[in-house]
Amino acid sequence: MNILITGAAGFIGAHTALRLLKDGHQVTGLDNFNDYYDPQLKHDRVRWVEQQAGRFPLYRLDLGDTEALDRLFAQVRPQVVIHLAAHAGGRYSLENPRACLDNNLGGFLNLLEMCRRYPLEHLIYASSSSVYGANYHLPNKASDTVDHPLSLYAASKRANELMAHSYSHLFDMPATGLRFFTVYGPWGRPDMSPVLFAQAICEGRPLKLFNYGMHQRDFTYIDDLVESLVRLLGKPPARNPLWNREQPDPATSMAPWRLFNIGGQRSVQLKDYVATLEQLLGRKAQVEYLPLQPGTVLDTCADASALENVTGFGPQVPLAEGLGRFVDWFQSYYRPPLPPRS
Repeated sequence: MNILITGAAGFIGAHTALRLLKDGHQVTGLDNFNDYYDPQLKHDRVRWVEQQAGRFPLYRLDLGDTEALDRLFAQVRPQVVIHLAAHAGGRYSLENPRACLDNNLGGFLNLLEMCRRYPLEHLIYASSSSVYGANYHLPNKASDTVDHPLSLYAASKRANELMAHSYSHLFDMPATGLRFFTVYGPWGRPDMSPVLFAQAICEGRPLKLFNYGMHQRDFTYIDDLVESLVRLLGKPPARNPLWNREQPDPATSMAPWRLFNIGGQRSVQLKDYVATLEQLLGRKAQVEYLPLQPGTVLDTCADASALENVTGFGPQVPLAEGLGRFVDWFQSYYRPPLPPRS
C-alpha cells in the first residue's frame, strides 16, 4: 500500500515506518524535526530505520504549512495516512498551551482537509489514554464517557476524535482513532518515564515519583502497538448499521469512524515498574516521593478486546521483557556510567 506517516521521525513513527518498509509497503514520511526534545535523536531514529530497511522519502515539513502539505498530498496520493505527529504530554501542555493547540488542533485540521481534498482509503490517527481524565471506571473502555479531561493535551486529543468524526460524517472519510496507553521501548522519547527514570538511576540522581508512587499505568510495548496498527491498515471502519441515536455508542458511529484502545491490558504500579528497572540496570534508585501533579490521570488500564476482535492480535510482550529490550538500547545509545564494583 501507499502510506503516508506524519511524525515519521518520532518514537512510534520510526518503528511504524520500519515495519511497513520491511513488509514491502511504499512509505512516505513527514516530520518537522522540532526542538521539543533533542532533534538529534530523531535523526538517529531515521538513520536506524534506513540501515535496516533502506532509504525512504522523508520530508521536513510542518503541518501548519498548508501549501507544502497540499503539494505533498498531490504528489504522493496516499491510500492510507497514519497520523502520529503531535505535541505530546500533559505537562508540556501546561507550560506551552498555545503550541499544544496549534499543533494538535490546527495541524490536525490541515491534515483532515488534505484527506478530504485527496480522498484516501483509511485515516489512522493517534489519540491517547489521557482522554479518560476524571473517569475512574477501570478497565478503560472505548465506549466510556470521556468528557472530563484533566489536561489541555487530553482535551486536544479528544477534540481530534470529534474532528475526525465530523469529517467522516460529512465526507465519508474512513477514520480510526487509537488511544495509546503508555507506549515504551527502544528509541523512546527522552521526556517519558523509561528514559527519565533510567538516567536518574544511572547518574545517582533523585528519581521523582509523583502521587508517592501509587500511580498505576498500563504499559504497551512498541512492537505490540505496531503489530496492531499494521493489522488495521486494510480494515477501514464502515458505517455501523446498528448504531442507535437514542443510546449512542461513543466508540462507533453511523459514520465510517471508530475508536480503539491499544494497551497491555494490565496495570502496573509505578513502584513495581521502578523496581524492575533497578533490577535490569543493576543499580538502586534514589526515590523522591512527591504529591500528585496537576493534570495527571490517576490510573490507567486498557480494555482492548474490541481491537483484538478486529485484528486477531493481543499484547505479547510482558513488561520485564520489554523493559529489558529498552535497557539494552538505552545502555547502547546513552552509554551511562557503569555501576561501582561491589
